[in-house]
Amino acid sequence: MTRILSSALFLWTAVSAHAKDFHVYYLGGQSNMDGYGFVSELPEDLAAPVEGVWIFHGNMGKDGTPADGRGRWSLLQPGHGRNFASDGKTNQYSDRFGLELTFARAMKEQFPDRNIALIKYSRGGTSIDKDAKAATTFGCWDPEWDGGEGAGKGINQYDHFLATLKNARADTDIDDDGEVDRLLPAGILWMQGESDAMAPEIAAEYEENLRELMEDIRREFGNEKAKVVVGRITDWPVWVHGDRVRKAQADFVKKDGNAALVTSTDKYGNSDKWHYDTGGYIDLGKQFAAKFLK
Repeated sequence: MTRILSSALFLWTAVSAHAKDFHVYYLGGQSNMDGYGFVSELPEDLAAPVEGVWIFHGNMGKDGTPADGRGRWSLLQPGHGRNFASDGKTNQYSDRFGLELTFARAMKEQFPDRNIALIKYSRGGTSIDKDAKAATTFGCWDPEWDGGEGAGKGINQYDHFLATLKNARADTDIDDDGEVDRLLPAGILWMQGESDAMAPEIAAEYEENLRELMEDIRREFGNEKAKVVVGRITDWPVWVHGDRVRKAQADFVKKDGNAALVTSTDKYGNSDKWHYDTGGYIDLGKQFAAKFLK
């Protein structure tokens, strides 16, 4: 489950005498990372842009299509949820938001003088395991997936993630202030597992699949020891074998040595049978931040 991106792996942190440092976090997974909170339901104090935090949100791509990951660095604001899209020049904001809003605010409150950047690429319904039923409809993250044809042969969610990283790194002045910026890999936020919880044989492989994928993402992100915070999937009945995936997530964190598990998800209300309500996403970002700050 290993794929090397390029020899230019970490040119994005090239040192400059006048570089401005940004601590960068990657946000990935499936729909509960996409974000289904309603922007219209945000309290006033969360509805404004987050000063000092920049985000590159990669455009979603389907498996079997050429790698996408288009986006543009912009000041974080509500609208980076379900149906967000970018053509690389302009962002099409959504009426939804995800955990990025309160995660970023909590980190800035703790480190007001620190520049923070987020790179987000996720896609609803996606599994890690290429043999999961959901993979045929929504896609998968297994780098060894070899489906598709022509220019899309072998391209899946992992490749769209790599394309997002490449596009994010290509801009050396993410806040357009005329200074060269240096992105320092600070951590990985992962909210996924529901689509791997629908069959017992797939759920049984989740711990190993998660471990291998996080190894790959850490390496390409540029920090093989980056802290990983995983959001535990809920115990909702819709995730038929969710108990196995939940245990796998806990076991991964226990064995990894630099990972943590967010367990607050069980207390959230749901807007439909798959996704949290607005209050859930507001709290989820705070809980992810708390794990990094602990």
